[in-house]
Formats: sequence, structure tokens, C-alpha cells
Amino acid sequence: MEKSKFRFAVRKFQPFENAMQKIWESFCKERGLDIEAEFVAMDLPELHDAIIGRGGLKNGDWDAAHIVTDWLDEAYSSESLEALNPYLEAQNLNLEVWSNSLLEAQVFEQKEIVGLPFHDGPECLIIRKDLFESEKEQLDFHKQYGRTLEVPKTWNEFIEVAQFFQRPAQNLYGTVLAGFPDGHNTVYDFCLQLWTRGGNLTNEKGEININQSEAQAALDFYKSWVNNQNIVHPQSKEYESVQCGLAFARGEAAMMINWFGFAAMCEVIDESKVKGKVDVAQIPSLKNTKPASLNIYWLYAIGKGSDNKQMAFDFIQYATSAQNDKLLTLEGGIGCRKSTWHDPEINKTIPYYHKLEQLHDYARTLPRTATWAKIAEHIDEMMVRAIHTNEVLENILVETQQKIDQCK
Repeated sequence: MEKSKFRFAVRKFQPFENAMQKIWESFCKERGLDIEAEFVAMDLPELHDAIIGRGGLKNGDWDAAHIVTDWLDEAYSSESLEALNPYLEAQNLNLEVWSNSLLEAQVFEQKEIVGLPFHDGPECLIIRKDLFESEKEQLDFHKQYGRTLEVPKTWNEFIEVAQFFQRPAQNLYGTVLAGFPDGHNTVYDFCLQLWTRGGNLTNEKGEININQSEAQAALDFYKSWVNNQNIVHPQSKEYESVQCGLAFARGEAAMMINWFGFAAMCEVIDESKVKGKVDVAQIPSLKNTKPASLNIYWLYAIGKGSDNKQMAFDFIQYATSAQNDKLLTLEGGIGCRKSTWHDPEINKTIPYYHKLEQLHDYARTLPRTATWAKIAEHIDEMMVRAIHTNEVLENILVETQQKIDQCK
């Protein structure tokens, strides 16, 4: 008799892959199971296509998957996700072990819960604190700019500091960013640039509206930032967020705006050259503008078409236990339980881990809409046009808004 196979679609990132394999092995050992599992790691576009685009969660190709919150409406409306309520009630699982901010996006009609928190970490400014604290760097910066070298609070200060640390001969760059157009990196950067200029992604009716002066300023700044060879890592246009984070961990940048998890990763992965030299801070903004961050998070979800739903839930329940949430964090992910946030060992290894709660205080979320993936494609295309062409930015915004309006 052929053994059943458990198939799980994984967000491609080595710490995730390592953690999933270790958790599965201990799960099978503790339960006395002899089941073959296939954990398939995929980059974002491939993962979206596999689990939603080609209906993999709905038709049973995948028993479970990692799914990001901005895909949830699309997945739910296509009936791809199994509601977890009956399983949660049967186990009397306590959801209060997680912050409310990690329990909202996955709740739908009639309080259906379609996922449990896997990986979190809002966007933030990640810095090389050893460079900022260096007496020599402080003296050199003051000589050059006539002010104290500090973590930048405004975008003008950010550009100035990045220019100061741009040293290609030392393989050190002022900043590195994820400019690869995958429907995520540049979209998130656009949102942050918009918000830190006082703009909003939606109008008073809740409709997505990017045809505004703040959006044009955001595009203009981002275009000049990405194309400024005096401040950026030369591979910034080709890097997605993971590659960007790894470049920072190799010591190739003084600053990076990326997910909190990539700061924590620097303290735990073997290949990191900056252990103990990293800190996180608020993302720069215009003067007199409220701070902003973006909070999306990853979930464990069960496919509606799976023949192994109970096993999938049992594994997810096991994977989200306190010990395995901590294991994920020590591998380089960001555990979501409150117990992990306050764990003494975690905070000793990652001294700024406690700052997660501060970031959550002002982090924003993306609009909930089943057409977000398509809207994100249009914003992504807009960013690519802005970066790589000399088209008038106002025209690009108008055309993109027209495409977004057609997504309704």
C-alpha cells in the first residue's frame, strides 16, 4: 500500500526551510508517524501561482502552505482555504498567546479563521550600529557635514548618511534595497514612501487612490534613490527582499529598510558578518509627519482541497507551539507568540527583539480586497516605469490609477 504524502508550499527563505524540516522531523518522531513530506520552497510569484493562481490549495495539490496576509482575500474568495474553527474548538486552542495585531487579517465572514501566525516583523530601518557609534566615523562625518552622525530621522538625512558610507572599494554601500519587481518589494516601498509623506493609499470611500501629489513625490524620491550610484548597492535593482537582507548580513551596507526579520537574521545565521553590530529604528519621514511602518505577516493555512486536513492541522498546531515558535526565531525567522517576544534567550541573542512591540504601535496594513494581487501588479509596473524610463511621473500615476479603477 502506497504511503500518503504530505505536501507543504513554503515561502523560500533558508531559515524557514530549515525550521520546517526540523519541526516536521520532531513532529513525526513524537507522534510515531512514518509519513513522507514534501516541503517545496518557492519565491513569491511562484508561490502565489502555485497555491492560488493555479488553484493548488483548492484542488488538493497542496495540503498546507505559508500564505501572506495580502493574499488572503483572494484566497478566501476563491474558496481555497479551510476554516480552522472546528479544529480550534476541538483542541480548545488559546489564541491569546498571540497579539491581536496578528489575529485580525485571517478572520472572515461569520468569524471564520483561515490561518495561524507563522512569521512576523514590520518594516523598519536596519542599521550598522558599530559604524554609527565609531569615534572615527563620528569625527569624519562632522568634518564633512558639520553635524553629528546620527540615525537618520528624515529622508534628506538618510540620503546624506548613505552618501557618507558609500565606499565601493571596501565593498560597503550606504544602503541596499529590494528593487526586483515581484509585486511586493517595490509595492511596499511605494506605500512607505507615500505614508511617510503624509499620503494615504485609500480615499474617504476606502477606494485605492494613488493619483495624488504625495504619490508623485514618493515616486520621484524612489526613482532618484534607486538610480543614485553614490548611495546604493549596485545590485539593488536585481535584489528581492531576501537577497537584500543577505547582502546586509554580509556587511555590504550601512543601512537598509526591510522587514524586522532580516535584522534578527543577522544575529543567528552562520554566514552573518555583522552579529552584535545591528540595531533597528524608525523609518525616516518628512518633518512633522507621523512615523509609518508596514505590517504584513505570514500564516500557516490548510488547503480546502486537502485529503490530509486533520494531519495538516495537527502539524500546524505543533509548529505554532511555544518551543517551535522559538525554534523558528533561532533559525532566523520571527516567531509570533508573545512568549517568544519576551523570551530571555531570544532577547539576549537579538538585543532589539523587544522593539517589535513599538513597531506594531504605528505599523499600517494594506487594504483588504480580493483584487489586491492585480492592483499590486499595476503599482509594481508603475514603479518599474518610474525607475527605468524618463516618462513624466504624473502621466504614469494617471495611467496606473485608471488600471486600478478597472480592478473593481
